[in-house]
Amino acid sequence: QVQLVESGGGLVQPGGSLRLSCAASGSIFSINAMGWYRQALGKERELVATIISDGSPNYADSAKGRFTISRDNAKNTVYLQMNSLKPEDTAVYYCNADVVVRTTTFYTGRYWGQGTQVTVSS
Repeated sequence: QVQLVESGGGLVQPGGSLRLSCAASGSIFSINAMGWYRQALGKERELVATIISDGSPNYADSAKGRFTISRDNAKNTVYLQMNSLKPEDTAVYYCNADVVVRTTTFYTGRYWGQGTQVTVSS
C-alpha cells in the first residue's frame, strides 16, 4: 500500500556529485523519519543518513561534510546530495520511510525502495 521509488544513481568519477531522490506514494497519512542506507558488494547494509519530519538530519561519520539529506514533505520525497564522492561510496543505495498508513484504519510501517546503484570510478 506504500511504494518507494529511488532515482538518480549512476556512474560518476571520484570527486564528482550525484543527487538521489526517493518518492513515496500510496495510502500515506504522514511520514515520520526517512532515510538512506547503502550496501556494498559483500558487505552489510549500513546507515548513510536519516531525517525526521521537522527536517533534523543525522549522518553516519562517512557521510558527514560530504552528503546532505533533505526532504519535501508536500511531495513525500527525500533527497541525498552526495559531493566529493569516493570509490568506497560505491554501493546500492536504498531509501526507507516510517509511514503512518491510512486505510480503513491507521497503522505504521517501515517501507524500503528497490535500490539504486551508485558507482564511483575513474
